[in-house]
Amino acid sequence: MTQSHSEITADQKSKTTILVVDDEQIIRELCSQALREYRVLQAGTCAEAIHLYEKESIDLILSDVMMPGGSGIELLRQIKALDPNAAVVIMTGFAGTEVILEALKEDADDFINKPLNLLQLRTSVKKALAKKALKEELANLRHADHLKSGFLSLISHKLRTPITAISLFLHDMQRGIYEPNDPAFRQNMALVSEEASYLARLVSDLLAFSQVMVGNDGIQRRPCDLNLLASDRLIQSRELQGKRAIEIEFCPGTLPLLNLDHAKIGFVLQQVIDNAFKFSGDVGRVSLRTLASSDEVIIIVSDSGIGIPHDEIPKLFEKFYQIDPENTGQVRGFGLGLFYVRDFVRQHGGSISLDSEPGLGTTVTISLPMQ
Repeated sequence: MTQSHSEITADQKSKTTILVVDDEQIIRELCSQALREYRVLQAGTCAEAIHLYEKESIDLILSDVMMPGGSGIELLRQIKALDPNAAVVIMTGFAGTEVILEALKEDADDFINKPLNLLQLRTSVKKALAKKALKEELANLRHADHLKSGFLSLISHKLRTPITAISLFLHDMQRGIYEPNDPAFRQNMALVSEEASYLARLVSDLLAFSQVMVGNDGIQRRPCDLNLLASDRLIQSRELQGKRAIEIEFCPGTLPLLNLDHAKIGFVLQQVIDNAFKFSGDVGRVSLRTLASSDEVIIIVSDSGIGIPHDEIPKLFEKFYQIDPENTGQVRGFGLGLFYVRDFVRQHGGSISLDSEPGLGTTVTISLPMQ
């Protein structure tokens, strides 16, 4: 019998998953018995197989060629369109050259002749899974190399602007262009001081991001007073950003001690609160509220800032994405904060959402499970 989703245990879900597609139930059961060390799902048609593939995390498909309602070659084509790295092994009783060439053209990973040889079946599955793992590793390396190149380019661009401004000012001073009492000297001195502070913040951000990227392999839970952590980050952010004219409001709820990764949740709060101050101008209001229900804790951070256009909101959690409300091309920061915010919240089993209206401010809501 086909195993139902309700019968699948947590231990099975952690296993490598194979989907056997064949219109003959006896063949599906034979494959399931031969592949007992894996989690095996079954489908009798191509349509059922596609439905399962879109819902489940499937590592390999083992499919017959001749089936009513669609061939295994058509299934192979559809699966590879959904995921080019998908592993698909074709079972066929028709070892004709035409079938093999068509399957190879569609990037089949291997072939098994019917009637099935169970040793060959297990060997072919292991080979196909190893091939898929190698493909994924190469894809991850290429992706990491692409991200590294993009990040290095971004750092170079972000550091170049303040360094150039400071260098030009010092060069002009060496040439004796400025007099100490010249109003232009004092004005440029203030600008250079601001650029130096920005440069220091960039370096600080780089260190923070390097720490979270290096330590982003799990969470280290310990009891945490979320209200105390949130209050500290709220006050600290206003001071560091020099936004003392912005009114802050903190409304703590009655919360139990939560088992959280202190560093990662602190990072989450810092980034969300920093953004609230960053986009609130010199005056305004930033509020933070916490509350608890029977199974979760909610953190709500609101500001009265410039808001975010609706079409920008879905992109905010992408790596390196930054909002440029004035289209200057000179947005401060690296565009990594919210990417890691969402990642760290998800690592805790929580969720994050953002609501905003241009000119009316932004509200970020974070939910964390009690356990």
